[in-house]
Amino acid sequence: MPKVVIVGAGPTGATLALVLAQRGISVTLVEATRDFQRQFRGEGLMPSGLNALHQMGLDALLDTIPHRPLSAWEFWLNDRRLFRADEPLGADRPCTLVAQPPLLTALVQAAQSQPDFDWIAGTAVKDLLWQNDRVAGVQLVDGRSLAADLVIGADGRASAMRQKAGLTLDTQPKSTDVLWFKLPAPPDYAVDNCFCTVVKDGRVFSLFHGAEVGKLHLAWAIAPEEPTLQQDWATTFAALVPPALVEHFRAAEDAISPPLRLSVLVGRCPRWHRPGLLLLGDAAHPMSPVRAQGINLALRDVIVAANHLVPPLKLEGAVEAAAIDGAIAQIQAEREPEIIQAQALQAHEASRGEQLRRFALLRQGLSSLAPVVGPLVKQVWSQQQQPLRQGITTVQLEV
Repeated sequence: MPKVVIVGAGPTGATLALVLAQRGISVTLVEATRDFQRQFRGEGLMPSGLNALHQMGLDALLDTIPHRPLSAWEFWLNDRRLFRADEPLGADRPCTLVAQPPLLTALVQAAQSQPDFDWIAGTAVKDLLWQNDRVAGVQLVDGRSLAADLVIGADGRASAMRQKAGLTLDTQPKSTDVLWFKLPAPPDYAVDNCFCTVVKDGRVFSLFHGAEVGKLHLAWAIAPEEPTLQQDWATTFAALVPPALVEHFRAAEDAISPPLRLSVLVGRCPRWHRPGLLLLGDAAHPMSPVRAQGINLALRDVIVAANHLVPPLKLEGAVEAAAIDGAIAQIQAEREPEIIQAQALQAHEASRGEQLRRFALLRQGLSSLAPVVGPLVKQVWSQQQQPLRQGITTVQLEV
């Protein structure tokens, strides 16, 4: 039976492992950590990501883990609301925040019920195994060797598999980092979970209620060279947030978590594959945090990968390496157009935010005219969001 080794049990690796195992393909999923409790994991599932999980038959699994739909998107300039756009913005389901650690745990547990699935946690991959210039498996740090007809690198933006295979990542110039905070959520957010973006006094940040009960998240954009200085964050935020939240932030002075600095990396591999090896998700195309595209595009990667990989991996008799290698080339060819367009749309939206941050007269003009221009800006913004929400290309699970 053909064997697949997937390195990395994030959303890409765990979901693809489950999909392949359910179709009778022998899969070993290797994860360097012992659990999924990383400090930061993206939570935003757009309608495109929810649709991908639906196509994989995972709606019931999603219902068993902590999740919270967004109610709306709001944009505030200089203490005035420019507009509010209510979810689901024309989609069947609203953008939903999902706690990743329990999601990944549930995916692995579901895969473990399949007879041809093997789970190796707490063990990193040391190197790739090669045979006749083709990847033939992986060597683990504990000395074990795992032979494979195909290795899939789903090990994130710092992908060791990408580096071991000699595949390059073309990166975009760094324009921002993010400081991530958590604090108690105001009671109103339990019923009206609004993703609120604020631009004021040269600062841009967003806040929303995450999937975790009672926790408000705040993402604070900073320049890459800007140091993370200790300061009175409660006072800083209280001077910038919408008026209704000022007292809440003042009262939360002792409850705001220390900031977690996230270095934003955006790029794309010119080539996602070598003979016997395929990169997917952030390993192939790390995304900007704008509109939470990383997890959503990764799930769409999984569907396209399954469509192309299941037929050659299910062939009776000897596995044809050429058929597998042809399939992995087709996966990149099908997925790359959406990735390119999504990154361009993210960059365009980020540039508009940067213009508002830099130009005080533009902020002042829009905020003072908010009752007049707000509805038009809302209409344009809502229309422009559709590709990043619904997906740019058609992705349909066919196997």
